[in-house]
Amino acid sequence: MAVGIRDVARAAGVSTATVSRALGKGPVSDALREQVEAAVRATGYRPNLSARRLRSQSAQTIGLIVADIRNPFFTAVSRAVEDAAYQAGMRLILCNTGEDAEREALYLRLMQEERVTGVVFAPTRRTAERLRPEEFSFPLVLIDRTGPPGGHDGVVLDNVAAGAALVDHLVEQGYSRIAGLFGSTSSTAEERRDGYVAAMRRHGLEPQMRHVLPDAGPAQAEVARWLAEPGVPEALIVSNGLILMGAVRAARAAGVAWPGGIALAGFDNEPWTELVEPGLTVIEQPVAEIGAQAIGLLFDRLKNPGQPVRKVVLSGRLIARGSTGRR
Repeated sequence: MAVGIRDVARAAGVSTATVSRALGKGPVSDALREQVEAAVRATGYRPNLSARRLRSQSAQTIGLIVADIRNPFFTAVSRAVEDAAYQAGMRLILCNTGEDAEREALYLRLMQEERVTGVVFAPTRRTAERLRPEEFSFPLVLIDRTGPPGGHDGVVLDNVAAGAALVDHLVEQGYSRIAGLFGSTSSTAEERRDGYVAAMRRHGLEPQMRHVLPDAGPAQAEVARWLAEPGVPEALIVSNGLILMGAVRAARAAGVAWPGGIALAGFDNEPWTELVEPGLTVIEQPVAEIGAQAIGLLFDRLKNPGQPVRKVVLSGRLIARGSTGRR
């Protein structure tokens, strides 16, 4: 059972009012404060920060749990969510999971302990499939990744359409042997893969796919192996910005030019994708809108807990650059 302030008072041998004054830096002696703090440590008491904030009418707190802060997309999304939260007078707790389901569980428990007002969360596929609304005392809004239908509000890109758009663009540029390299941990990568496969078959082409952990290192190693094998693809589509970075490094190391040796296309319009000559073709995501929509869904859920689950699907924008020049 949860430890309350009465348990602390009993352990310290003082009144609950004295405990409140001691923990709130009120007028008590140093010896009495130490006595209360020792009782807090002994009982494992955690103050109800949410109730304290409500009593003081200060800003409430939301949690943001992202998959990989090194991924420029999540860096940008974090800024967008923080901006939207700040405008609404909310404070933010940011946690990074590194695409690790155990860390996701740890940080969800932390949010419970901190009694946050709500959480914006980008889960791995493994965690997303197990999320149940009744598990949490706060509303949960998923971003970038989806969970079971009807489970939680969410904001996502139309990933199937985005994956297909890259294939359509490459076919228009004269490419036919188009391969795909997709992350192995998220529903986002699965959806982009599905769009790739559907578009390839629509054009009468044979999909050629591989999967890697969604990071530059594993992607570089996999693309290096690909480039050293017979029948190198004419073009390569990748499912996130870090994988795209790994693909660029592998092509450079192998002395393979793009688009002359292999055309490259991926996701996220980061500054480096324009600076790397001759520029990389990408799907640009509406990052600011993702953050604003997520906070909007969270506030709507707080105001009306019983409303139907909503899923906001946003469109990406294809930015064609030299890496997919005409074959």
